[in-house]
Amino acid sequence: MVHSVELLFDRDTETAVRRIWDDLAELGLPSQAAHTAPSNRPHVTLTVADRMDDGVTAAVRPALGRLPLDCRIGAPMVFGGRVVTLVRLVVPSVELLALQAEVHRLCLPHMPDGPLPNVQHGAWTPHVTLARRMAPDQLPQALGLRRLGREIRGRAAALRHWDGNAKVVHPID
Repeated sequence: MVHSVELLFDRDTETAVRRIWDDLAELGLPSQAAHTAPSNRPHVTLTVADRMDDGVTAAVRPALGRLPLDCRIGAPMVFGGRVVTLVRLVVPSVELLALQAEVHRLCLPHMPDGPLPNVQHGAWTPHVTLARRMAPDQLPQALGLRRLGREIRGRAAALRHWDGNAKVVHPID
């Protein structure tokens, strides 16, 4: 598993994303709504590594000064090949890019094996996941959802450290 530091949305923005999760589920499509663990919530992964030491939560606290942050959840995108992950782009504003760079920099000393390549400078794609393990032939039905194409103007409001090995969330406050 992995460790990540994630950006969380305010209640209204989270609710808007969860409605899309529910729409997908109602169509019988894969959806993050199927994952009922309390830790499963809409988020943007800012940085990720195979391991992060216990000091990472305290190390990231200075980045809280950049929050709350206005955000726009934009176009649907697809990652993968034979099975895909359906996501929505979180439009990379100057403020969002600066937050990600700061969080990533603050976390580096706490990543003994270094970060994963997809969060390195110039490689990060800000997104919120809607569905994992979707068959490509399910995409037309998913992309037909009205809510999926509507921009969401929202706010990012909090940070957390996800320890995927222990399956524990550490709020950063």
